[in-house]
Amino acid sequence: VQLVESGGGLVQAGGSLRVSCTASGSFFSINAMAWYRQAPGKQRELVATITSGGNPDYAESVKGRFTISRDNAKNTVFLQMNGLKPEDTAVYYCNAGITATSATGRKGTFSYWGQGTQVTVSS
Repeated sequence: VQLVESGGGLVQAGGSLRVSCTASGSFFSINAMAWYRQAPGKQRELVATITSGGNPDYAESVKGRFTISRDNAKNTVFLQMNGLKPEDTAVYYCNAGITATSATGRKGTFSYWGQGTQVTVSS
């Protein structure tokens, strides 16, 4: 199972970006999905989550500016970021709880991470 992110880049303050994350490989189902971010010298922090049924939740710092959504048919989660601020600059990581069969043959729900995509907001 792999999670691959795309869509990061450089944008001016006040601008918008959309990042995407698609799961591929062999698995039974995708449960909750989430976006985290990590700025230089800081701990990784949770940005937004979305349940398998589409219910979102957000960190206070991004409420009203970011929107998380998912396309279950395409195994993809999106993060639409509007009103970007320099403090949003970070590497954004996708995370998903995926039910799959492990390398040892055990079926379970495992946490997978993407490789990260850089988002840079200039002032």
